[in-house]
Amino acid sequence: MDIFIHILTNNVLPLSLVIGLGILLHRIFTLDIKTLSKLNFYLFSPAIMFELLYGTAISVQLFGQVLLFFVVFMLAQYGLLEAVVRLRKYDGGMRAAMRNSVLFYNSANYGIPINQLAFAGNPYTLSVQIIIMMMQSLIPNTYGIYSVNAHKADWREIRKAILSMPVIYVIPIALMLRGFHVPLPEFLNISVGYLSSAFIGMALFTLGVQLGSMKGGLSRKLALDVGIASALRLLVGPLLAWGVVVIFDVEKLVAAALIVSSAVPTSLSSVLLAVEFDNEKDFASQSVLVSTALSIITVTVVIYLLRV
Repeated sequence: MDIFIHILTNNVLPLSLVIGLGILLHRIFTLDIKTLSKLNFYLFSPAIMFELLYGTAISVQLFGQVLLFFVVFMLAQYGLLEAVVRLRKYDGGMRAAMRNSVLFYNSANYGIPINQLAFAGNPYTLSVQIIIMMMQSLIPNTYGIYSVNAHKADWREIRKAILSMPVIYVIPIALMLRGFHVPLPEFLNISVGYLSSAFIGMALFTLGVQLGSMKGGLSRKLALDVGIASALRLLVGPLLAWGVVVIFDVEKLVAAALIVSSAVPTSLSSVLLAVEFDNEKDFASQSVLVSTALSIITVTVVIYLLRV
């Protein structure tokens, strides 16, 4: 019960409040969601990625171990998703939206606090979560952009869109600066900190604006598909992660951190991609909202079963 209350009061309710403000202010002022989306993609998201990677010491061994898990886990999810997509006979846009709602999970503003809660602020398990967050930032900015555009744009346009994303450059730069112990000028360090701190609030606010732009609230038409996406993300995700860590006989503490990292709800990046590239925005928004609400129960159960 303590874990349930903690997740509710320290994760879900704060997220919900900022989302609610986005809904309210959009209803009052009709905000430009495209501008908000661009601020997230081109400014705030790269800043938080740089700050976390530059400021965290990660061993090569741990990096390789987590990366191997991530690749196998994502391939397993993708294979399962392909079966669902074919059974449901989705078109190109909906196919991409369903994949994104399951493959991209909230490893930053939800995953990091949950990791800190479950493992009592352990810096080792936090390193695991940061590597997952790095990959979960890189994949939406590459494969995610490709998936939402593949059915309506040629490869040249898609490549141009991918290469315009700052995150794909920020990650190697941050790792190299960290690896060679290059100090940042104090003014730059402060500026990055300001932008990084704004990421979570801006991303949640953008989700609220998108939800506020929908007519009639949650859609009954999309209910089954949103339910499928949420079940795949919150229930099947941790089960697949458990299977992968068992196969590779991962050390107990790292294994627990990886399973917890896989149990979080759908990422805000799925909404940002949907808005930025005009692809199934209502489905993406509702998937984030529903999976976040349901995660109060599912994440609590996962942490309890792991006995961490």
